[in-house]
Amino acid sequence: MTTLGTPLSPSATKVMLLGSGELGKEVLIALQRLGVETTAVDRYENAPGQQVAHHARTITMSDPAQLKSLIEAERPHLVVPEIEAIATPMLEELEAAGTVRVIPTARAARLTMDREGIRRLAAETLGLPTSPYRFCDSAEELQAAIDGTDGQPAIGFPCVVKPVMSSSGKGQSKLDGPADVQKAWDYAMAGGRVSHGRVIVEGFIDFEYEITLLTVRAKAADGSIQTSFCEPIGHKQVSGDYVESWQPQPMPSVALQRAKDIAKAVTDDLGRGLDGQPSGLGLFGVELFVKGDEVWFSEVSPRPHDTGLVTLATQHQSEFELHARAILGLPVDTSLRNPGASAVIYGGVDAQGIAFDGIDEALAVPGTDLRLFGKPESFAKRRMGVAVARAGDVDTARANAKLAAGKVKPRLA
Repeated sequence: MTTLGTPLSPSATKVMLLGSGELGKEVLIALQRLGVETTAVDRYENAPGQQVAHHARTITMSDPAQLKSLIEAERPHLVVPEIEAIATPMLEELEAAGTVRVIPTARAARLTMDREGIRRLAAETLGLPTSPYRFCDSAEELQAAIDGTDGQPAIGFPCVVKPVMSSSGKGQSKLDGPADVQKAWDYAMAGGRVSHGRVIVEGFIDFEYEITLLTVRAKAADGSIQTSFCEPIGHKQVSGDYVESWQPQPMPSVALQRAKDIAKAVTDDLGRGLDGQPSGLGLFGVELFVKGDEVWFSEVSPRPHDTGLVTLATQHQSEFELHARAILGLPVDTSLRNPGASAVIYGGVDAQGIAFDGIDEALAVPGTDLRLFGKPESFAKRRMGVAVARAGDVDTARANAKLAAGKVKPRLA
């Protein structure tokens, strides 16, 4: 039996989010609906999640001393990493000492904080199909990996270069020829979450489409941990950043089963704690490439995924509600309610405290809703909101989501 307390009282169930952007904000709202006392932590003041949480804290989360001091002072029951740039070895230390429980586990947070840890786990430990890849510490090593002059098979062109630690496509480039190598290296160095000086270069897979398979590890009635899946989410990316998503993505039954098998293998491993026990709970966003019946693993996030914003319009329980319920040990329902889509709203301008025109026109589009994230600072290509749409079919939902998003006009206040 799961017992939840009352916020701001001695009985409170306390959850701390490390990272409080738009995804964290929705998780915090879902937790508060269940009477959980929440603390939103971020690197800057007035982050979206901090605007709705019971408590807001601002620290450098990649600083082990600051992270340890905050967790020991606040004593949350659960710590939920929502971004990559966190001092994960300190989380492992605190979890091992019994100070706190990390979602899904401190080990998973460490392995997924950069692309190297998770790619080596998937390809080299679990033997899952992935694109060919190499890790490089300089532009010269990158060139050698592409050309095959490092003694290993050439990655060749086209290929994709990404910082080992970044989010939302930042620092990611597709390379079509030798003239792109130095530019890609420089862009990766500018786009990484922290100054790491390391990239992954991946051979280009000739895939038909890519999906996010939201995978949930939650407790069953008998106390065992069971894995369930949402319907696959299709998405479109520009420069590595998602711009629209839809659910469900049609795919052959063989490919869907292979995707589920890959997702379960990865999340089963990430669900193991420091003691080796399968204790990790929560939602994972598993990204996969698909061509016909073939499926390749790409990446995994042990938390709600940006493409999963579409579930606000499609599922009986959104990815945020699923994550909140799973980490609290509560039952989950991953079923689809209706087809739907999402479309990103960019800031369009570089400014503080912008305003948005056209909200009424956007919401007049049939079956639509908006999320304006409340980020205090806008950039031309910063995601400031999203339109979601429900419909009887995916094509109609996609058209309506894009129409609604296009009617929202950010401007200087």
